[in-house]
Amino acid sequence: MADIIAEVMAHLPKDAEITSCSFEGANIIVYTKSREFFLDSGTAIKDIVNLIKKRVELRPDPSITTDMEDAEKKIREIVPAEASVSNVLFDPQRSQAIIETEKPGVAIGKTGEVLREIKKETFWVPLIRRTPSIRSKLIENIRMVLYENNDFRKKFLDKVGKRVYSGWTRGRKEEWVRISVMGAGRQVGRSCFLVQTPESRVLLDCGLDVAGQENDMFPYFDTPEFKIGEIDAVVVSHAHLDHCGMIPLLFKYGYDGPIYCTEPTRDVMALLALDYINIGWKEVKKPLYTSSDVKEMVKRCICLNYEEVTDITPDIRMTFYNAGHTLGSSLVHLHIGNGLHNFMYTGDLNYETSNLLAAANTSFPRLETLMIESTYGGKDDNPPPRRESERELLEIINKTAERGGKVLMPVLGVGRSQEIMIILERAMREGLIKKMPMYIQGLVWDVTAIHTAYPDFFNSKVRKSIFHEGQNPFMSDLFKQVAGQKEMQQVIESGEPCVILATSGMMTGGASVEYFKALAENPKHSLILTCYQGEGSFGRRILNGEKEMSFGVGEGRSEVLKMKMELYNISGFSGHSSRNQLINYIYRIEPKPKRILIIHGESSKCLDLASSLHKMQKVETTAPRNLDAIRLR
Repeated sequence: MADIIAEVMAHLPKDAEITSCSFEGANIIVYTKSREFFLDSGTAIKDIVNLIKKRVELRPDPSITTDMEDAEKKIREIVPAEASVSNVLFDPQRSQAIIETEKPGVAIGKTGEVLREIKKETFWVPLIRRTPSIRSKLIENIRMVLYENNDFRKKFLDKVGKRVYSGWTRGRKEEWVRISVMGAGRQVGRSCFLVQTPESRVLLDCGLDVAGQENDMFPYFDTPEFKIGEIDAVVVSHAHLDHCGMIPLLFKYGYDGPIYCTEPTRDVMALLALDYINIGWKEVKKPLYTSSDVKEMVKRCICLNYEEVTDITPDIRMTFYNAGHTLGSSLVHLHIGNGLHNFMYTGDLNYETSNLLAAANTSFPRLETLMIESTYGGKDDNPPPRRESERELLEIINKTAERGGKVLMPVLGVGRSQEIMIILERAMREGLIKKMPMYIQGLVWDVTAIHTAYPDFFNSKVRKSIFHEGQNPFMSDLFKQVAGQKEMQQVIESGEPCVILATSGMMTGGASVEYFKALAENPKHSLILTCYQGEGSFGRRILNGEKEMSFGVGEGRSEVLKMKMELYNISGFSGHSSRNQLINYIYRIEPKPKRILIIHGESSKCLDLASSLHKMQKVETTAPRNLDAIRLR
């Protein structure tokens, strides 16, 4: 495939006036000076795609595009007013016009008629982006970073493509596949795995253990086989700190290659990294990386849709599938070699249709080895059904409100909080609970704003509500943003019942701990834990029955709080599969894997699930430890 550009050029018509042919990652981009060929290339591009089996896109040479000011004017005239165009930005290096609109479907038109009209009138390639229903400064900043660095992006993507199509560069063609566990081996947290072949080095996730101490927080970067200069690609399954929190650090260490993820994962990952930096400074701890490292990460993100197949190295082809865990979370399927081995990493998965997302995908073209999480893989990890948990939640809120108390819900900023928002909005709308303010702490609000930019990732019921019924649950006026310390104090001092959603979910820091300090000693309030509480976390200590807590209040001074508020633990809202769901998922997955690796669970749960699956499925199972290296083929 080293001469694939020459192959493409050789099959283009002589009169097509091709000015250049380059890579955008694994895609091949052809630029033409012929307006006629750009508007109607016949079957030329399709024939080339059928020949080389790669994605090929035709674009106009920048020299024939309409002046940007005139192009924007024409675009705003062509796109129906109903679409509500909020912004038009241009990437002159790649002849693309990015149109931000509240209603992408209207901006595209039936069968793409509006897009075709824009091409015809402006000779720009239109790209439609959804304007978030709730304004997101982060998305605005990310999009601006990408647009401002369009020249860098073009050169970077071409470099990535040259590596993908470079052929074998690291020695003779041996055939083996190995995976090294750099984190999340018999533990929850700091997920990080290195996939190696004779040709490729691909890192799957790179997170931290938010409940860990000192060096136990981070992946084992001192693993002998991990060499930052040899990494070809980093793949991020989803945006939770235990899977993506250390990605910016890789750039500080010198990594300069691509990050593969979905668009929602990119945006939330950047938000969490910036929040991690902010919390570090607040706690007088120098962060491990800076906002500049986060910016470098964003500039190198290559975003893919579900079931979009792409080559990421000369011998590894990757496809994302829905994992059902959080917005944009992905099962990562790797097709290694020319059919040598097919490997899938689940990241975190939920095999249940939640209030927000569809259940994890179970059908794949080929599969030999499955590496699956086991957060709730223990024998006792079978929580009540989601509907039963919803009823319990509403009962607690009603009971707390009747006695004039507040409900504090420490939540993960991504996923759990948005599902609970949907539940509470529906319950108040249907009169199942008394109408009261629902206060949303800063990070949760920012993540929710990102959710409103990507409703296509929601399950069919929520999509129908938004697209066909005009009812977006996140836009309810019941939700009140808490933007700072002053507003937080007003919420605490208010005598009215309310629900407070605040991070962190494990109460390792952030607003949830500050609210807890203010409310803990009053028995009329309630604390509801809904997510996994890591070993060593403050939330786990409370669950274990600790009633007196000491907090620092100044240099050399501390105060002791006595836990008097009502404590509840509702496990039915998890974004992770229960033990039964994990077993059912493996039972239903097609094709059946020949080998299963159990990771991302406490040691006893990994071992128990591995043993049970071996007996039930008659399949080889392994629960690797950190620093284990496993030969897959």
